[in-house]
Amino acid sequence: MTMATGKQQFPFGRAQQVRLLVLDVDGVLTDGRVIMLDGGEEAKGFHVRDGHGIKMLQRCGIQVAILTGRSSTVVANRAKDLGIKLITQGCLNKDEGMNRLCAEAAVSRSACAYMGDDIVDLPAMNGCALATAPHDAHQAVRASAHWVSSAIGGRGAVRELAEGLLLAHNQWHEIVQERYGVSPADAGWKQAS
Repeated sequence: MTMATGKQQFPFGRAQQVRLLVLDVDGVLTDGRVIMLDGGEEAKGFHVRDGHGIKMLQRCGIQVAILTGRSSTVVANRAKDLGIKLITQGCLNKDEGMNRLCAEAAVSRSACAYMGDDIVDLPAMNGCALATAPHDAHQAVRASAHWVSSAIGGRGAVRELAEGLLLAHNQWHEIVQERYGVSPADAGWKQAS
């Protein structure tokens, strides 16, 4: 597969098929570090711009789900904060996890986008309309992705994907431009689809 990277190579045709975006957590919504505190609690850092991208997708009718191999109260709390109701944690078989999330969302895999960063995400990417990865994802994942963000995990990769999906669904004007006065060009997008 040819690796398309960044806003200028976003696959708008594939993105038009997407009705559900499924996201890994560590290395996608976070920078991949897991911080263990003295009492055994876990801490993760999430980027607010990625969160706002998720909220914009929800406003335009694209469902968002989380699929992660680890289990964490922090992730459950962040999902609740963002209004993400489709969440599967502790999933060691991400192919099965994707199938369950698709059934729950009532969409086929061919109407999904997935963003993952490591080889455990490869089975979840298979069969998706749009398989994506952060810029710092494992080489095998980048090579298997239809598109790679110019941003790294936990630092805007999800936001860049969300903006591309808004453009592909012709929702930028209503969701972004009318509300915030920001055109696609203002955000670095040279083509709108």
